[in-house]
Amino acid sequence: MIWSYRKRSEVIVKHRAAIDGLVAYKPGRAPAAGRPQVKLSSNEMSFGPLPAVLDAISRAAATLNRYPDFHRVELTEALARRHDVDPSQVVVDNGSGALLQVLASVIASPGDEILHAWRAFESYPIVTAVSGATGVTVPLDDRHTHDLAAMAAAVTDRTRMVIVCNPNSPTGTVVSRDGLDRLLDALPEDVLLVLDEAYQDFVTDPGSPCGIDLARERPNVAVLRTFSKAYGLAGLRVGYCVTRPETAELIRKAIVGFSVSTLAQAGAPAALAPEAAAARESKKRHFHRIYG
Repeated sequence: MIWSYRKRSEVIVKHRAAIDGLVAYKPGRAPAAGRPQVKLSSNEMSFGPLPAVLDAISRAAATLNRYPDFHRVELTEALARRHDVDPSQVVVDNGSGALLQVLASVIASPGDEILHAWRAFESYPIVTAVSGATGVTVPLDDRHTHDLAAMAAAVTDRTRMVIVCNPNSPTGTVVSRDGLDRLLDALPEDVLLVLDEAYQDFVTDPGSPCGIDLARERPNVAVLRTFSKAYGLAGLRVGYCVTRPETAELIRKAIVGFSVSTLAQAGAPAALAPEAAAARESKKRHFHRIYG
């Protein structure tokens, strides 16, 4: 029997109206076939993975008939050692953007507000709308930096999450530790400050704070980091969050099972190994010389 379907372009499944107004994320243009290119619009690292990372991935490829480690134990423990935190404070997922989406979904409900600067990372309005929350944007100041005082003033009793991108994407500007402390002092302790530090490894400004230091001191800070940029592993899709154990547990309850692949769980720890550090720093310095 052959089934036929009548085309009815006016029919669409029922869905949340907020999705209709979303502007979909637009990735950088795909490179032309046969021509090596770097997508500057995506801030891709121009260097390939380190040999030790490729070796680890190659060995792991022989086990692809098995599911990856659900709990990401090896990578979680390696990150905990690197940042001198307890493993219960670390959550690994398939990119920091995925973790941001989960955070928005578990922190905010319809009618709540998520606050962030604008312009900043293009995904912030998307994750906000998908969570069902209302987005509140605060313009950057005349130096293209987060206006933290204005962000503090925009907090209401409906605010559940505030996102600070440091360094900011796409402007590259950074905020100060004093500014973040003042923002946190103005936030209720049950409002989460998310520090998106995807580019933290490239910071040269000594006045720019380390979010993980803040997360050690404040109960309502969550820090997002990624292996996509400085580690040159964008294709593996690995990101992580460092926060209080109670917040980390909320994230773990909501992430998709087995979402970090076997290859990612093999390659990322190899990129963290001490012998990889010198090679990675050399590549970062060269990256700075080329792109400023």
